[in-house]
Amino acid sequence: MNLARFARRRYTPGFTPLEPLPRLSAALGGPDIWIKRDDLLGLAAGGNKTRKLEFLVAEALAQGADTLITVGAPQSNHCRLTLAAAAKEGLACRLIIEERVPGTYNDAALGNNLLFDLMGAQNVRVVPLGTDLAAEMAEEAALVRAEGGVPYAIAGGGSTPLGALGYAACAAEIMAQSFDMGVAFDAIVVASGSAGTHSGLLAGLVALNAGVPLTGINVRRARAEQEGNVHRLAVATAELMGTPAPARDAVIALDDWVGPGYSLPTADMVRAVRMLAAQEGILLDPVYSGKAMAGLIGLVERGDFTAGQRLCFVHTGGSPSLHAYARDLRDPALNG
Repeated sequence: MNLARFARRRYTPGFTPLEPLPRLSAALGGPDIWIKRDDLLGLAAGGNKTRKLEFLVAEALAQGADTLITVGAPQSNHCRLTLAAAAKEGLACRLIIEERVPGTYNDAALGNNLLFDLMGAQNVRVVPLGTDLAAEMAEEAALVRAEGGVPYAIAGGGSTPLGALGYAACAAEIMAQSFDMGVAFDAIVVASGSAGTHSGLLAGLVALNAGVPLTGINVRRARAEQEGNVHRLAVATAELMGTPAPARDAVIALDDWVGPGYSLPTADMVRAVRMLAAQEGILLDPVYSGKAMAGLIGLVERGDFTAGQRLCFVHTGGSPSLHAYARDLRDPALNG
């Protein structure tokens, strides 16, 4: 797997930490749990989208773009980090927000919405769920061209084969750290949303012949649909890298912890966020890493992962959105 042939902007100096979680492991009484700290990636407040943007922004700059265009949900980590990358590179940025739950977008809200404002977001447009987002980005691109600019559109979550290279690189990081530290993992667990992180990790692990199973925890879709999405993108990413395609049965994207829908709080998520904060001093987010950790905890408690095993949880970041969910995280009905 030779990623050096792809143009890349480096927004993070070196590898992110790979750390044990001894107090959480002891509290659960199961496997030895470790965490890959991609919440500590570069750009504003970090998170998994930074890895994808390293490849996508490099392509945008190579094409002479002066404006990045992307889409996301309210409190979008991807929009925050795309805006941060644009600011760092001296580019303009236009955001299209898909209001997946009616009435949930508030431009005066805290969390990521506050950071949009701090980083100078001036072109933010809100559209309802079900809108053709590709068409909306094409319309924005046409407006940029009409003004004499050069647009570069980035799919939601940066989840394209080029963007997914960021997590093929992360797979190589994990395996290098694993070897260096003498720590062999029996499984890796990650949130599965727009599919780029999950797909990139899978394609990278297969390319490296790592032999480590990967479990995705869905945050939005039903299992069958999500697994199909992940497999298609993983195959396309492997094709881009020139490496073997992952088998369909290598894709696991469990939907047991989605709850009532994307971004909607659950008691399991609140418990996971509060447990990791109290046990290890590490902040998760309510939409992605919180539900993914809820899934890992649930799998340990039902016996899918057991004592004697060693797990790696990939922390995809997102903690700025915690402030927008303060009421839910303190709600007695969710925090039993």
